[in-house]
Amino acid sequence: MNLARLAAFTSPLLFWLAQPAMAQSPDRNWSRAEGDDFVLQAPARVRYGAGERWVEKIVDARGSCTNAFFGMDPAPNVRKACSLSGPAPLRAVRSTAATSGVTGVTDVVDRAGKIVPEAYRALASVLGEDQGIAYRYGPAGAPDAAADAKRPTLFERQDQFARCGNPSDCRTSWQVGGPRREVDFSYSTNQSSVVFVADDPVQRAGVGDLQASAFETNTYAQKPQLPWQLGGGGLDSVNAVKYRSAALLPNDGSARPIAAGRCSGPAGYCPTSVIAFQNGLLATTGSNTAHNQATAQLAPNKVPTAVAMTANSEFAFVTVWDTAALKGQVAVVALAGLCDGCKLEGPYYEWWNEWQGVYPGLPNMGNIAFMKVMGYVDLPDDMKAPTEIAVTTGMHPFATVLGGGLFMGQKHSPLAYNWRSFTRYGENYQRYAKGGIAVVVSKSEQKAAFIDLKPLFGYINDVYFSDQVERLGRVGQEERQWPHGFGFRPQARPVVVKTIALDARPTAVKTTITRTKDAQAWIATQEGAVRIFSTGGYALGAADGSGSPDNIAMLGKVAVGRNPTSLAHSKGEPDPAMRDDPLNGQVIVTSRAERKVQWVRFAPDGRGGRVVRTLQDSRMADPIAAEDIDNFANVGMTMSVADYGGRSVLNYRYGTVVFADRGAQWACQPPRGCPVQATNGIGIEFGGGYKMEGRPFQINTSNVP
Repeated sequence: MNLARLAAFTSPLLFWLAQPAMAQSPDRNWSRAEGDDFVLQAPARVRYGAGERWVEKIVDARGSCTNAFFGMDPAPNVRKACSLSGPAPLRAVRSTAATSGVTGVTDVVDRAGKIVPEAYRALASVLGEDQGIAYRYGPAGAPDAAADAKRPTLFERQDQFARCGNPSDCRTSWQVGGPRREVDFSYSTNQSSVVFVADDPVQRAGVGDLQASAFETNTYAQKPQLPWQLGGGGLDSVNAVKYRSAALLPNDGSARPIAAGRCSGPAGYCPTSVIAFQNGLLATTGSNTAHNQATAQLAPNKVPTAVAMTANSEFAFVTVWDTAALKGQVAVVALAGLCDGCKLEGPYYEWWNEWQGVYPGLPNMGNIAFMKVMGYVDLPDDMKAPTEIAVTTGMHPFATVLGGGLFMGQKHSPLAYNWRSFTRYGENYQRYAKGGIAVVVSKSEQKAAFIDLKPLFGYINDVYFSDQVERLGRVGQEERQWPHGFGFRPQARPVVVKTIALDARPTAVKTTITRTKDAQAWIATQEGAVRIFSTGGYALGAADGSGSPDNIAMLGKVAVGRNPTSLAHSKGEPDPAMRDDPLNGQVIVTSRAERKVQWVRFAPDGRGGRVVRTLQDSRMADPIAAEDIDNFANVGMTMSVADYGGRSVLNYRYGTVVFADRGAQWACQPPRGCPVQATNGIGIEFGGGYKMEGRPFQINTSNVP
């Protein structure tokens, strides 16, 4: 299809179009010496450097083999050169028939809402780059001098430094409490996985680890910073070096991360994120104490767009664009937790009472050591371009806890000897989910699909909690190995039960976590609303039963800022009216267009709600996502913002710090604790920021063991 024909039936937006043959087959013998100018016949990836030290840049036509052109000197004091490292991703060109002066982002549908194959495939190739971010997250806030002048500059505390061998070697800082006491203290940290468009994809994987908060030695660190446990050795995630050394991520920048998912619950069960990369790689990243490595690979021509995990880390669900078949799908990925550093075949040791064996699809402590793509769920024909996903089973993570506060795994391992206690009349029947629901949205097609997960959970549970578990054999990636693929056991495949057309473009989705009969889905739409949906009784929790598609319906909506790009679970709340259940009663909304973050509290009947808190700060240039920390024992009431245009992660505290240690000798003791220092009556303070080596667009956080 030529440009004129494409423009004849597509909206006047930017589209991604295929490049000439040279971009697909670069001349590997092409090279230029340092200082030379050059002209390319078609866009390509050009690298500049020497030996093993290179920087890469996508060059459309003209370039120069110089430090100035590439923005840095990758190999100081060494003679450098340029060479071609691969084809450029499909680049943006404006349709010759586009309306003059039209601005906006790329799209994949025409005016009738039908997929344009060329645009679909081309956009799929750059979802982890700036062009893809523009499509996925819509417009940033336009400059507005009058509005900017009214934005407050929130109070920031002075940094106090710790672990200083000398003044130039201070690795971490704290801001609240003190004085620092090198004695036993109720220690806890929240660790974040940050996904970003790296400035240098050769040097950075685009997934970084940050300490979001830390309680230790009578102090509270509310500033995002590199984890001191890793020696401050750089922004790469715990497993990034392993991925590169295993050749799982090529160093040419073609495997940028697209999305990350991590479970969200009351606390402590979600130390690992699942990261989805442009090339279909799925990989875990954890923390300094939970850093098992697991990977899986999507089938060819399947590009991931979003990741969601169940609250007990049983499964991950990945939305997919199939660029060969032109259809939308959800990949179902079984997860298994294991003691830190343990091999699948053992030996095992006691690690937070985790299972002493590999049991994909069962609740676990979240240190994922094995994952397998069981298969794919086809979305309806009018949902070829899914963009976001959320999932809930309705199961409270603490249901897996035995007396004494211990996870159920170690006591009941191996399952071959203990499965009977999990059957209908056994003592552990209420300790695992019986079903759930996944909610998928398509931004371009303005649709939401609801997927019944009961077939999946039912099949997994029937095998584990029967004598079949005695004959499973080792886990593996083949269809007939455990957990069985859908091609071998199609009865396990989840089922789409309802699709709803929306009257606005959906931009984000989240679900309640622990409710069952009244579980809800919250769908943000681009004009500035959060729409509330019932989920039809599919989030069963530990109960038996079935949902009904007739009961899935929109219940109401709440007005929020324009272009809400992120919904995050509210994990803490200073207001006593909501303190017991913020996870299910309110959500944190990031409005990119208005550069603000809002807390939305839903009405008890779930049919409406209101904004109860708004964060605006002069430092916040371009917020795309926000994430709350876990508040468990120690309470910090701190949340993080991924500031894409500002190239930073910014922390803000909106409530009182309370240390779990109860004694007058400790700071931040109840009932007063250490309150927020308000600015002009605004009960939020700036916790500090971390400057990224790129532009962050997703962040997820958890308390870690």
